[in-house]
Amino acid sequence: MDRSGFVKLALVAFGLVIVSFFVRGISRLVLGAAVAELLQAPLAVVGFGLLVYLFVRATLDAVGIWTVEDAET
Repeated sequence: MDRSGFVKLALVAFGLVIVSFFVRGISRLVLGAAVAELLQAPLAVVGFGLLVYLFVRATLDAVGIWTVEDAET
């Protein structure tokens, strides 16, 4: 994975977490609280899991165990 792919993946992860909050808020108005939580959960779990993976990957890069390559142009 190069650095531009890492940044794109981070933006997707943050986007998923933010979208999950919008899905919960809008569906709570329309469908109720229980259904809103069911609709939000997969987006939030995937987004959070991706953020945890990126954190671990960045930590391993900082330590020097698993490097994130520079983008070659």
